[in-house]
Amino acid sequence: MNNPRQLPLFALRPRALADVSIQTPLEYAIPFFQQHLFREGKTEHTVNSFTSDLGVLLEFGVGGLPLGQIDTERLTQFLDWMEHRRGVPCSRKTYARRVTTLKVFFKWLKDQQIIPYDPAALLIQRSGPAPLAEILTEAQIEAALSAAMLERVKEKPDARPEFLFRLILMTGIKKSEAMALQISHFERTTRPPMLTIKPQSAKHVYKARRIALEAPILPLLDEYRAQYPSDSAIFTCTPRNLEYILERIGDSAQIGVKISFEMLRWTCAVRDYRSGMTPDAIRDKLGLSDMSWRETFDKVKRLAVDPDEGDEEQSQ
Repeated sequence: MNNPRQLPLFALRPRALADVSIQTPLEYAIPFFQQHLFREGKTEHTVNSFTSDLGVLLEFGVGGLPLGQIDTERLTQFLDWMEHRRGVPCSRKTYARRVTTLKVFFKWLKDQQIIPYDPAALLIQRSGPAPLAEILTEAQIEAALSAAMLERVKEKPDARPEFLFRLILMTGIKKSEAMALQISHFERTTRPPMLTIKPQSAKHVYKARRIALEAPILPLLDEYRAQYPSDSAIFTCTPRNLEYILERIGDSAQIGVKISFEMLRWTCAVRDYRSGMTPDAIRDKLGLSDMSWRETFDKVKRLAVDPDEGDEEQSQ
């Protein structure tokens, strides 16, 4: 039997733009916004970007709300949640782009006379250059390694902290890439040993890359896997647990910073640059596009001179 409480919701699903009103749930207006962007000549990439940003707004839980109930206060709450409570890093660049998406979307609704006022008009768009990332100094790296190595000689030895720290510092891979690692991705017979980073989507197969490893990581990998056996996955815990492990290393080392995947990724890039690795080789190692690398490389060069600034994650 049909649930009669669902009937009003289905009745509000518009079949054409003319059917969209202040009573229409926000999520039902998005397809018409996409059509508008295509008519304006926007590229598929741009439309996908706008759609992805609005998807985060839906994730906040307002997709079912009527358009007339989305006010400036609610959008401000969304931005605060997105930046501080969502649990996903949000760079200044990403924050600014999503504010722009809100402004374009709600202005379009206002221009179409679907809503009486634009709730995004008063949102403040941040300006000014983003601060540099925070990286580890060589002294901090040594202290962190010492703290991680101590975990291997305790009454209950644990090689995971040192293996995780060395692996991310050595390769600069992202947290999502670390979570996807399989034992088959480590190539032991090459000189030097290599780590293959597989794409996380079949359509991105061209982005697979191989990263040179330092040979001592392999015995450490074996020691770790003996303590944490699994069929093929390298890390079987949650991503958050890996974050806690890195944080605990920093706490134990008393280095005064919160170690994270992003910090180690930036530190890896700066160390490679200082060692003489070519910019193209660093870009390939990090798996960055030419466009994102231009901004990243500028920051890497600045950090190589003055590593003690800022706090922004590296985005791709």
